[in-house]
Amino acid sequence: MKRILSTLLALIIPVQAAVSQPADEAQTRKARSVAQLQSEGVPTIDHLPTIEPESASTRRNTKLVVQRAIALVIVAVKGETGDHAMGQALIKQFDAAGFFTPKEQAFMDDPDPSDQDRTNFAWRYEGVHVMLWALGIAPELERPDHICDVPFIANTLRELGTDGLMRRAKLRPQKELLDAADLIYRYDWAAVNARLKGEEAPAGLDKGVVYERHYALNWLIGYMDQDWDDISTDT
Repeated sequence: MKRILSTLLALIIPVQAAVSQPADEAQTRKARSVAQLQSEGVPTIDHLPTIEPESASTRRNTKLVVQRAIALVIVAVKGETGDHAMGQALIKQFDAAGFFTPKEQAFMDDPDPSDQDRTNFAWRYEGVHVMLWALGIAPELERPDHICDVPFIANTLRELGTDGLMRRAKLRPQKELLDAADLIYRYDWAAVNARLKGEEAPAGLDKGVVYERHYALNWLIGYMDQDWDDISTDT
């Protein structure tokens, strides 16, 4: 009987350890993010939840992330310039006809989009920056207090093209993507909290950059299994 009991305990204890590990991972990630924000003077809140652990997150494949980066840069260029012909030329240049979401396709098909649509899509450069970072092309995600380096994005994609980007790309470990997603989640809470109070975003944060990064990173980790057009940035 003792032998049976000890065998059962040996089976149960490792299972319990495995179950607790994801929670420990998520809590550790949260603690690192909170410590970083506090060191920057960014407000935090204790009861903001953890994000999903690695075992519950979505691992995007490299090809899909490359296609997302290219689609985002094309819609951003059209948003910035309003040049419909240039947008169509870029689709051909990057062989990107199948890369767009329904909302993006509608924007690309519209020869005269509204100013608001142009503004919204021009912000997608920030999503391109996130994708290039995730693919190992951009070296880091800097603090979200300034817009991304658009000339770097343009030069990189012009030089590499779709095939070159696929060859160069190496998707970062899921742990790094989750670390970035957790951190931006907490930055965004601070920015939204300030807006609700009628205040400027704290510690020099750029609320637009924070939002766009949060959006892109939530897609990268498969938050709530939402498609790109439907991504939510809950805080």
